[in-house]
Amino acid sequence: MLSLSDALVEASKYGMDLVEVSPNADPPVCRIMDYGKYRYRQNKKVQSARKSQTVIQVKEVRLRPKTEEHDREVKIKHIKRFLEQRNKVKITVMFRGREIAYVDMGRALMESILNAMADDCIIDQPPRLEGRNMVMLLSPKK
Repeated sequence: MLSLSDALVEASKYGMDLVEVSPNADPPVCRIMDYGKYRYRQNKKVQSARKSQTVIQVKEVRLRPKTEEHDREVKIKHIKRFLEQRNKVKITVMFRGREIAYVDMGRALMESILNAMADDCIIDQPPRLEGRNMVMLLSPKK
């Protein structure tokens, strides 16, 4: 155990810094190191961690209850592409005006999409009505 002045002299002898590691310990623990090099390494660790993390986006596909077969197939291809890119997909069936009376058509549309996507996705949120929209959330299989 050294006094503060002796530790500072020792650190300056090596051309390094005296860094307090654990201030709450009794007595406080200090370390002789190159603080600039230490901060550089910490920044590099943070940058590499940020670079390796993946960002998951939520892509939205909007449909209407009376969407024709070919258009539905095109939308399913888009959904498959989004899932292959490891993104979540929010499928929205919008009801306008008197279409809200045909919620069962929207549910059938969602079921047909689910049947087409059965092997490629996990259902995060099953189809449910939120106001005038029916929403379902899909995520890619691991």
